[in-house]
Amino acid sequence: MKKALITGINGQDGSYLAELLLSKGYEVHGIVRRASTFNTERLEAIYADPHEATPFSLHYGDMSDATGLRRILDQIQPDEVYNLAAQSHVRVSFEQAEYTTDIVSTGTLRLLEAVRDSMQLSGRQMRVYQAGSSEMFGSALPPQSEATPFHPRSPYAVSKVAAHWHCVNHREAYGMFISNGMLFNHESPRRGETFVTRKITRALTRIKLGLQDKLYLGNLSARRDWGFAGDYVQAMWLMLQHDKPGDYVIATGESHSIKEFLELAAAHCGLDWTRHVVIDKRYFRPSEVDHLLGDPTRAKRDLGWAPTVTFEGLVEMMVDHDMELARQELTLAEAGHRLALRGARHD
Repeated sequence: MKKALITGINGQDGSYLAELLLSKGYEVHGIVRRASTFNTERLEAIYADPHEATPFSLHYGDMSDATGLRRILDQIQPDEVYNLAAQSHVRVSFEQAEYTTDIVSTGTLRLLEAVRDSMQLSGRQMRVYQAGSSEMFGSALPPQSEATPFHPRSPYAVSKVAAHWHCVNHREAYGMFISNGMLFNHESPRRGETFVTRKITRALTRIKLGLQDKLYLGNLSARRDWGFAGDYVQAMWLMLQHDKPGDYVIATGESHSIKEFLELAAAHCGLDWTRHVVIDKRYFRPSEVDHLLGDPTRAKRDLGWAPTVTFEGLVEMMVDHDMELARQELTLAEAGHRLALRGARHD
């Protein structure tokens, strides 16, 4: 049984990757940050009582704690390490640039050094996947491929570029098996609600059921290459099964504007979005990335990878999921209203 360690396992990608690896017979370990509230809701489908024998385990850790990372690696001795942990909100990175750099860039270096030391002492080989981002290309002209020079336009993107080169350097200097995945935007019903796609589908479904009236957005003309997160974690796994490590762009090869996403989601809800959307300048970035369009030729050729969910299918999947959440919310609101009226009559 192969062992895998996933940092950031409680995020969108981490949850899909954990499910994929478990389905392939892996023993899966994940690192989560300690919090005073539960932050593992995306893992509910696979979570098991830690007192029972299970191929799935969680460990407290943080990308700012090199000693803790090393301790976890020595304890688990994984065959594969997937580094998905990050402060991943681009707009927030402008407000928390130092923190973003520490977790995304230096955190990756801490993990690489911990893996290198652990391998040297144990004699056991570990393969490492590093989650890069299309934001690394920034203002580079589309389409963007592995040969496209990076031109990052945010602290998050700069940090991802640094992490990428740390991985390349460790691969070349120490002969480590490290693959970089330059993943273009990938979404799902598990996407965080502060990200624009989920913000749109969550708000429109609530508007449809009368739970809210307005949706505040920023730049609608920005174009992105959107795919389904469940497809993209398959590419992560394939990279670590390949004979040689490498760097791969993972994308659909087509781009759409935020406005197009909004229009399609609104149409699926049966709404006229122009009656509800308000442009708010606070959601504009200090330096914008206008057009990201990935060229996944190398991944298709070397890994045999291809996306299975279309842009339209992705939008409909997210809207359908959030419509069900909105219905549940409405049911609870109506039940609370009835209880309040009943209490008022008794008074």
